[in-house]
Amino acid sequence: MPGRTAIFIDGAYFEYILREEYSSTRIDFKKLSEAMAGDADVLRTYYYHCPPYQGSPPTIEESERYATRRKFFTALDRLPRYTVRLGRLAYRGDDADGKPRYEQKRVDILLGVDLVRLAAKGQIQEAILVAGDSDFIPAVDAVQGDGVMVRLFHGQNPHSDLWQKADERIQFNQVFIDSVAL
Repeated sequence: MPGRTAIFIDGAYFEYILREEYSSTRIDFKKLSEAMAGDADVLRTYYYHCPPYQGSPPTIEESERYATRRKFFTALDRLPRYTVRLGRLAYRGDDADGKPRYEQKRVDILLGVDLVRLAAKGQIQEAILVAGDSDFIPAVDAVQGDGVMVRLFHGQNPHSDLWQKADERIQFNQVFIDSVAL
């Protein structure tokens, strides 16, 4: 039986995969964690994201989108052994077409800090990472140095350096997504 595991989900990345590769399939997150962990003893699943942007004062649409997202985060946080960590969404002006640009802040660093902290304290022997961003490479290097095995779950095009750095790599596929769908 594998050692103690923690699961780290980059929520925006996972949503992107579901939208772009699986027609926005709705997921049972408890099943998702169980399927990724297999027989491992799961300490906790951490889900990282940020609430939608709200202006000051927010528009009706912004308020509704925020309330809907807040309900989702609350439902996840109530699952056994789930923790939701939220960054914030910052407005970065308009693009050339006049559409607003937003940027997530603090999300990647929250994930990296939790990953490194748990490994350094010896609380996990394995980390399951749902991500595709090379920003996580320093954290992966650090935990591997502490003897933690890193298993990467990813979509079709994760960053090649992150893919290479992981100890094990599992690409999501239709059979897996169907098995954890609502």
